[in-house]
Amino acid sequence: MTDPARTPTSPARFGLTSEAGGEDLRAAGWWADRRPTAGSEPILWALSRSPDPDLALRGVDRLRVALGDGWPELDAALRSDEVLRGRLLAVLGASTALSDFLVANPDRWRSLVDPEPVTADVFASALPAAVRDLTGAEAVRALRLAYRALLCRIAAEDLAHVVEPDLPHVGYDEVAGLLSDLAVAALRAALDVARREVPRSDECSLAVIAMGKCGARELNYVSDVDVVFVGEGDLGVATRLAGALMSVAGQACFEVDAALRPEGKAGALVRTLEGHASYYQRWARTWEFQALLKARPVAGDADLGQRYLEVVRPLVWTAAEREDFVPDVQAMRRRVEDHVPAGLADRELKLGRGGLRDVEFAVQLLQLVHGRGDEELRIAATTAALAALGRGGYVGRTDAVDFGDAYRFLRILEHRLQLQRLLRTHLFPADDDVAGLRRLARSAGLAAEGGLSEAQVLLAEYRRRANQVRRLHEKLFYRPLLQAVANVPTEALRLTTVEATARLAALGYAAPDGALKHIEALTRGVSRRARIQTALLPVLLDLLAATPDPDGGLLAYRRVSEALAETPWYLRLLRDEGTVVDRLAALLGTSRLVPDLLVRAPEVLRLLADTQALTGRDPMTIGNPLRSAVARYSDLGRAVTAARSLRRHELLRVASADLLGLMSPRTVCVSLSEVWVAVLQAALDAAVRAAGERLASIAVIGMGRLGGRELGYSSDADVLFVCEAAPGVTDSDAVRYASAVVEQVRRLLSAPSQDPALQVDADLRPEGRQGPLVRTLESYRAYYAQWSELWEAQALLRARFVAGDAELGARFIDLVEPVRYPAGGLDAASVREIRRIKARVEAERLPRGADPSTHTKLGRGGLADVEWTVQLVQLRHAFEVPSLRTPSTVGGLRAACEAGLVSEEDAAALRESWVMATRARNAVVLVRGKPGDQLPTAGRDLAAVAGVMGHPEDPGAFLDSYRRTTRRARAVVERVFYGS
Repeated sequence: MTDPARTPTSPARFGLTSEAGGEDLRAAGWWADRRPTAGSEPILWALSRSPDPDLALRGVDRLRVALGDGWPELDAALRSDEVLRGRLLAVLGASTALSDFLVANPDRWRSLVDPEPVTADVFASALPAAVRDLTGAEAVRALRLAYRALLCRIAAEDLAHVVEPDLPHVGYDEVAGLLSDLAVAALRAALDVARREVPRSDECSLAVIAMGKCGARELNYVSDVDVVFVGEGDLGVATRLAGALMSVAGQACFEVDAALRPEGKAGALVRTLEGHASYYQRWARTWEFQALLKARPVAGDADLGQRYLEVVRPLVWTAAEREDFVPDVQAMRRRVEDHVPAGLADRELKLGRGGLRDVEFAVQLLQLVHGRGDEELRIAATTAALAALGRGGYVGRTDAVDFGDAYRFLRILEHRLQLQRLLRTHLFPADDDVAGLRRLARSAGLAAEGGLSEAQVLLAEYRRRANQVRRLHEKLFYRPLLQAVANVPTEALRLTTVEATARLAALGYAAPDGALKHIEALTRGVSRRARIQTALLPVLLDLLAATPDPDGGLLAYRRVSEALAETPWYLRLLRDEGTVVDRLAALLGTSRLVPDLLVRAPEVLRLLADTQALTGRDPMTIGNPLRSAVARYSDLGRAVTAARSLRRHELLRVASADLLGLMSPRTVCVSLSEVWVAVLQAALDAAVRAAGERLASIAVIGMGRLGGRELGYSSDADVLFVCEAAPGVTDSDAVRYASAVVEQVRRLLSAPSQDPALQVDADLRPEGRQGPLVRTLESYRAYYAQWSELWEAQALLRARFVAGDAELGARFIDLVEPVRYPAGGLDAASVREIRRIKARVEAERLPRGADPSTHTKLGRGGLADVEWTVQLVQLRHAFEVPSLRTPSTVGGLRAACEAGLVSEEDAAALRESWVMATRARNAVVLVRGKPGDQLPTAGRDLAAVAGVMGHPEDPGAFLDSYRRTTRRARAVVERVFYGS
């Protein structure tokens, strides 16, 4: 027996089975009554590709019955004409409403034969011609018939490629434009009919302004057409004329909605041009300007319509200056979303999350904010405006493409859903509506793939696109930079050179001519980079104006921008992350250190968008990544270069967080100290690897602020080096080996660099600079037992193992314990000696001309005062108070207070002064970009330091506070240290 599926003309061969949707073939009467003859194969293949083969087949059968004797002509045309076959079977398989239209008007199939695409000119001539000299119901019937026939023609060209893949694909933008042009032609035809129906219509002028999707030429198959009417002359006649137009068009084609007029449905249907101008200037709300973005004269008095645009367009492009404009638009979108029924939110193509309104609101908001200064953004259509935003750099290229593609996909789905019954709907089929999903997938041109059915492919693609839209909507629509740009006056976006200079001077720029040159350099040309800078600079200029040094900040911004000109993400980051812009402006207008580091460590800029990433790293583990990265290099030079690079990254990260007030002084000090430790460890490891055979183990002992984990931005690394010979190696050979390794480390780290210096200072070693750089452990033991002086015991109070051989380092610390914590404490002579040394340091080492009241290190109540006081207490009492045995100044002060050796009040005064002096010293380095212990007392540097210290409004108050705090500490030093 022959398998039916193998019969040349069997339906199963073409996928027309119950599984493919062809189970109603016999019921349709086609297969039972007419066995396919020669030439049927193309028809059957086309039917199999139709959105709904059953529906298409029933439509063909109904046409056969309706045509009667005229059927053979259509039958022959279907077999031979690919264009007709694709168009007709696509329409019949996609739309029951258009099938009904063709069955009711069977000769209309001939309108689908013309291979040339339909155009707006066809609409403009056909619709007015259809109603010429007609009025009343007759005119409505004629207009309805002509409109529906042309709508069918658009749908046929839109869908034909689905059935016949070789036919041209008509994209969404073109289809939406054709539907809009058809609606405009219908409005004009309806106005012609209205003029004949309304007495004395020649006594007024009426302009019809299309709004919404019709105004933007992005209309749906089924949609209200939003309009506004402008009249001159007898407004009573004009109002009747507008009402008649709405009635004719509403009965024949679509509802005409005038609710976007001033005052909405409560307002007059027709207003004069002056009435519109007065309303929009005085009373209009934010959303009304958003609606005017798409206004376009389409019918009636063209001159009046153009004058209307000339009145309202300038108002549209200054609307973003309105108070709370951006929050108003954002709140409006949320209100729309909140009104979507909860059970339908995921299926609502238009209003739901990830729907069409997400795209439209985001695009319109970006246009209204940035279009004030960029006329190329003044485009009504969503997809065209999105492309312009992408070209202008206001939206990333990839984001613009993804947003546009997702929007077109969702609009195509909306079109296909509306075509089914020519009903206004935006509801995606439910997950269990397999037939509906399959029909929609096929009409949208989606095919089964990868083991997934057409319905499953559609669901996956719909969810992917909706998620994509929502992600991009939230990224663009709630972009913090939008509010900042909106706050910039429109006139500031388009200034002459003279006006710009005056504005810069008013903002506080000391050299506005120089600032203008920086702006011109950044925005010169027509590149995408220049356009993004043009959008960013008005905001940055305002932000920099609020910093201590606007001119220096703008120069630094230019330097950074030019240095990172080829970094693809740099401007994109500033455009998309408002937090980065705010923080970068604050840093550049305050610090000279940050710009220098930023051009060589630009990756830190990304961290400004994420507070946790900027500050969240545990300072005690900060050096681990550095050590791991450097360990990969066998070449010593490359290893040290890598260490420098990673140190630069961490230094900039810490400095940025510090300047922005996001990091405590202790965390700053510990972080800087641990970075130094990691650099030393990494460099030492690399030098040992490069030396080959290891003749000795080496340990590095941190001293001073490094030992106490209290380093600042400009601190050297005070260290001691200790070695121990390997088995079979003499001490002298071990010392020579270790000295060579250490010298190489010091030389490489201290090599000239644009980064803050990496000085390894070993002057605290036995015999100072005259003594050997490296000693064995036994040599140190012998020295400290016989020759060490009191100052060396004091220096050892802060000794801590930091790098190299940990076991050797621990033994060194054990060795010096009796030296720095002498049994019985200090005798009276030793206390006097320490006081004498301190007094000499104060007299001799304070720089000539320095102000003792504002010198952070050696001044009265400064770092040295507090540290010497704590160290004296440790030397006298640590032998009996174990908690005093700490290299930390603050830790030692806390222990002294808890042991009753210093009163709580005195300890608080010393701690407050030490912390303030530490912060101030760091702030000086950050602001000036170079080491310094003296506080500035006037000018921008003082303002910047005061700002870092929490006194941005009153630098004088900061100086008063600093002097008051250190004066209290000095009084404690006089009592506790000097015993006076």
